[in-house]
Amino acid sequence: MGNREGGDQREFHYGKPDFEAVRSLLYQLTGIRLADSKDSMVYSRLARRLRALRLTTFPDYLAYLNRHSAEEELFINALTTNLTSFFREPHHFDVLQQYLAHHPETRQIWCAASSTGEEPYSIAMVVAEHFGRFDTPIKIIATDIDSNVLRHAEQGIYQIDRIKGLPEQRCKQFFFKGKGPRAGYVKVVPELRAMVEFRQLNLLSPNWSVKAPINIIFCRNVMIYFDRPTQLTILERMIKLLPNNGLYIAGHSENFSHASHLVKPAGKTTYRPNMMGGLSNGV
Repeated sequence: MGNREGGDQREFHYGKPDFEAVRSLLYQLTGIRLADSKDSMVYSRLARRLRALRLTTFPDYLAYLNRHSAEEELFINALTTNLTSFFREPHHFDVLQQYLAHHPETRQIWCAASSTGEEPYSIAMVVAEHFGRFDTPIKIIATDIDSNVLRHAEQGIYQIDRIKGLPEQRCKQFFFKGKGPRAGYVKVVPELRAMVEFRQLNLLSPNWSVKAPINIIFCRNVMIYFDRPTQLTILERMIKLLPNNGLYIAGHSENFSHASHLVKPAGKTTYRPNMMGGLSNGV
């Protein structure tokens, strides 16, 4: 039943038409455009679904997917990549600290790709440190398309290695260290967990559960998965949620020089709305 492609003995037949069909459907559902280099990833991740459903071919799986809408969520979860860490790209959290110091009117921060929670909890730590308490006037909304990673994020449990790079004070203040059968794990303290509201959200959806005004949007290393027209559509919708003094924080590999009608640079991979793009101040 297997065939040899690229030196691998594969359990299921898998050729370019299968990859193209999967890539087309993922784009239709999420706007994410998979690179040609992702063909092996697609096979390995979807082969698990074929086994679970006892299907024998990729066309059979896509036909099943077409008949069972509940499979869409599992399909999307399987193919979305979730690489993250606490205080990844640390300069952005310095920007956040400075913004809070200069904008006491800040009320909402949106983390638009929360993954397993490290990024929104990092945001929450900075906010808690700024106010000197957990009970703050700022609402932190964390969204992701992947329901699996959201469940992980809501639990707030991580292998202890995940916090190795954090200062000792942050480790003590914001995490419980597991003991006994939970040794080797940490859990965010409930007060920090309560600062973040997790929601499932597809950025291609016509209706977002996130409402203006948002003061800061963290949307890091997300746009790289979209083609340029989709990037511009999503970016425009996001910028309309920001006041003119708001911030849009992008990932290290993202650049919006092609979107100067929407945003203007405000530092390293940090942008402000173009004066015509965002809400007026004070809205």
